Amino acid sequence: MSEEKIKGPASYFPSIEKKYGQPISHWKDIVRAAQPAKHMELVAMLKDQHGMGHGHANAIVAHTLAEDKG
Repeated sequence: MSEEKIKGPASYFPSIEKKYGQPISHWKDIVRAAQPAKHMELVAMLKDQHGMGHGHANAIVAHTLAEDKG
């Protein structure tokens, strides 16, 4: 039996939590509080205001927006 590998934006979540010391729910709350805004505006906000790297910020925004879209 092998574990199914996590794919897509969620694959970044363990390293995001480790590097920035907050659970993913914290970052998703920040993204949701900043809406309505465009995807790249939300990425820029995480980078500028929270010092997040582009890949990590993009993963959180993409996952949050997809989750909210249903």
